[in-house]
Amino acid sequence: MTDFDPFSDVLDGPMYVVTATSGGERAGCLVGFASQCSIDPPRFIVWLSVANHTYRVAREAAYLTVHLLPKDDRALADHFGTETGDRVDKFATVGWRPGEAGSPVLEEVSSWFTGRIEGRIEGGDHVGFLLAPVAVCPPIEGPLPPLLQYRELRDLDPGHPA
Repeated sequence: MTDFDPFSDVLDGPMYVVTATSGGERAGCLVGFASQCSIDPPRFIVWLSVANHTYRVAREAAYLTVHLLPKDDRALADHFGTETGDRVDKFATVGWRPGEAGSPVLEEVSSWFTGRIEGRIEGGDHVGFLLAPVAVCPPIEGPLPPLLQYRELRDLDPGHPA
């Protein structure tokens, strides 16, 4: 097996909180593996760990909501990245509203979209959810805020192993 670390260690992408609902259950987690993957039609893929509670809810969901975290929102990243929905209701202490098909939209995050799940791709310990945008946040006025990056969260103790 080839050591992939020399390449992957230099990656420093934005961090997201992904939320889902299915069967009357809400879930959300911190995600570092996600990207736009098509321009026309617009598509985005988000990768969820199969060990994660959010994955188990998402595999039965019709929609996911993807929230892009600004640099100053470390507390929200900690909340969704260090707790597990297997033990706590992550939505009990954060403001949210139901979006498309009930998919939770976090009130304190200004950059988000909800996507219909178009397909799933097995990827080892993560599954990719291919999303077609159906609802998008309003445009941001003024300069765009800097984004919370992966390197700034390397010290988090995750609620589940990858």
